[in-house]
Amino acid sequence: MRLARVVGNVVSTIKNEGYYNYKLMIVEFMDECGNPTEPRQIVFDGAQAGIGDVVLVNMDGGAANIILNDKEIVADFTICGVIDYYTYE
Repeated sequence: MRLARVVGNVVSTIKNEGYYNYKLMIVEFMDECGNPTEPRQIVFDGAQAGIGDVVLVNMDGGAANIILNDKEIVADFTICGVIDYYTYE
């Protein structure tokens, strides 16, 4: 799992029918100090996150099946939680 900040959303009118009803977000992975660490990614949202939220992104496709409650979905990245706050020393 990795920390990321939601920086946008994706609107797609035409997509694979297995992906209907799933919200897609654009996230920027970050280090513990909040600095971006790599290029932005499109992820499925299983936690009702919004733009500006700091989120926990699961990097396992099998977990996406559980989080989204869909055994057929193919996904590498899924938002599994919205972080209220965190501390780092």
